[in-house]
Amino acid sequence: MTDKFQQFADRLDSALLQGDNAAIQGILAECTSAEIARLLESQPPKERLQIWALVPTSSCAKVLLALPKPLRRTLIQQTEEARLIMGLSQMQMDELADIDADLPIPVVSAMVQAMDAQRRQRYECVRDYPDNSAGGLMDVDSSALRADVSVKAALRYLRRLRQREGELPEHLDSLMVVDRDNTLLGIVPLSLLVSTEMDISIRELMSTEVTRFTPQMPASSVAQVFKDQDLLSAPVVDDEQKLIGRITVDDVIDVIQDEADKALYSQAGLNTHPDMFAPIVRSATRRALWLGINLLTAFLAAWVIGLFEAAIEKVVALAVLMPVVASMGGVAGSQTLTLVTRGLALNQVNRNNIIRLIGHEFSIGALNALLWAALVAFIALRWFGDWQLGLVFGLAMVIVLITGVVAGASIPMLLKKIGIDPALAGGVVLTTVTDVVGFFAFLGLATLFIL
Repeated sequence: MTDKFQQFADRLDSALLQGDNAAIQGILAECTSAEIARLLESQPPKERLQIWALVPTSSCAKVLLALPKPLRRTLIQQTEEARLIMGLSQMQMDELADIDADLPIPVVSAMVQAMDAQRRQRYECVRDYPDNSAGGLMDVDSSALRADVSVKAALRYLRRLRQREGELPEHLDSLMVVDRDNTLLGIVPLSLLVSTEMDISIRELMSTEVTRFTPQMPASSVAQVFKDQDLLSAPVVDDEQKLIGRITVDDVIDVIQDEADKALYSQAGLNTHPDMFAPIVRSATRRALWLGINLLTAFLAAWVIGLFEAAIEKVVALAVLMPVVASMGGVAGSQTLTLVTRGLALNQVNRNNIIRLIGHEFSIGALNALLWAALVAFIALRWFGDWQLGLVFGLAMVIVLITGVVAGASIPMLLKKIGIDPALAGGVVLTTVTDVVGFFAFLGLATLFIL
């Protein structure tokens, strides 16, 4: 959290405590739409409604767009339709399509009726694409030129566009070049456009090597291409290569942030963007599923321990050292699991290299296993004065560390193959494997060599 935002949050808490609506309005006037959304998320439900009622109508649309869906729907339900229509009237078509499913039908109908024919056509075009696709990310208000016009005509077009719309499109770094049928021919960077002689034609300046996307392409793949090629914007074309929109870097940043949030929350079995102040019963119900799964896996590990109850009663040191074995296997496996899960997300891991990757991780695990096995065997010998216990402890450490890294490399691929998100279930499965194998190996070897 930045110092500036923390100051906003502190001032807002103080104003809420004093019931000073004028101070709250002043704070909101200083904040961007994204900062207002974060402030709303940080407050309990009652205070959220109080703040939302004071958000300027002109900022409502951008704030709603920046909020997670559950909170957005809650605030929309508490807002008069007239205020929604007024606040959303200036939204771009792609932004409206992102939240129209959360809006009351009368609000959507009123906004569609107020559109001219061209805007209505653009809205209906982008609305048909899923949010997690290139079509869902694109802005249909793309700026395009014909190839046979001059630089002078192109600059005049930009001036008129700014006069008509009040501003140029966001993150405009280049102009698309199309033919009479709107087929994409190339692009012209603005930097080149403003530094070239006026009588040069656009055809002479344009680059025909253009990174382009189809509307069905997954948003995550679009984000990866933007990162790989350092793009600021890119065109979207249909199957006939006709220009239908443009994706800009601000939309891609949102995708990258959502992917990072999803990975983080999935590790704890939470929703993609959980509400900190969601209703208690609903939150408890959602978390209960993964707690129940974890309980079952814990009972499985306990059952394995129970098989060797007699051994533990005779050699108390086994109970002391058991957690060390399971913990080391879990940590080693988690390191590999994280590496492979990230590789899958970035399309770096596939069936062509997974065998070599597992072999690579096996080698790393074996090297670490020999190192730490020797160390823990020595510690057990000095601690308990029993060389057999030290030997068993070391052998169990070798087994569980190698098992952990092999499981960490294999589990994400297996989960992906059966349609389960590795980031969501990988940690639970890995913990089960390392606990069961660790306890079974340690206690089983102890039964064979010590008792």
